[in-house]
Amino acid sequence: MMTGLRVENLTVGYQGVPVVREVSLHVAPGELVAVLGPNGAGKTTLLSALGGLLRPDHGTVELGGADVTGLGAHVLARRGLRLIPEGRALFPSLTVREHLRLVKRGGGDRERLVEMLPELAKCLDRKVGLLSGGEQQMLTIGRALLSAPAILMVDEMSLGLAPVVVKRLLPLLRQAADTADTAVLFVEQHVSLALGAADRAYVMNRGRIVLSGEAADLLEQRELVTSSYLGGSASSA
Repeated sequence: MMTGLRVENLTVGYQGVPVVREVSLHVAPGELVAVLGPNGAGKTTLLSALGGLLRPDHGTVELGGADVTGLGAHVLARRGLRLIPEGRALFPSLTVREHLRLVKRGGGDRERLVEMLPELAKCLDRKVGLLSGGEQQMLTIGRALLSAPAILMVDEMSLGLAPVVVKRLLPLLRQAADTADTAVLFVEQHVSLALGAADRAYVMNRGRIVLSGEAADLLEQRELVTSSYLGGSASSA
């Protein structure tokens, strides 16, 4: 999948009311891209549409150069796309080890994954419902990485987590991009942490991309990013 993920003029909403309007973005293999924006900006709706959970009203979605617009989540999963939703989608009564065994592809890398995440190594036989929020999110990301995705999308990874935990999680996404050539698109609330880890970023407000650019450039222009959150700017860095 040499071209990763490409989105052109995507519009999607609910019952005919658009929530995401004419959004265009791209994520190349080996690239880590953040989507930032205030609550209600349309970030989750965007990822839901890209993951096949919502059917777009207009625009196109391409994976690896192939048009996959409107295809369901199960079809996109077979094509190498993994979406980690806001709710983590874990089974509280199963152990960490059992969750890892559920992954059909890439199972040979389980030992390496546990080495990468020593926190999980300590609780392999603990039921997930007893884990902390940070441990649960580590498991969610680790389970997705075991399936060797071509495209990984993560929605609100830091929800309910302390910044110190987010600092431990973001390198996992960076490593997926760097070592597995995965195209990673993630939604994040901690702006500075996200821009510190990402290659590029898009800022959404009121359903539209209002700012985009290299993450390092945006990190140096925090006032511009802040004004974009408030609807003040619609330019690119």
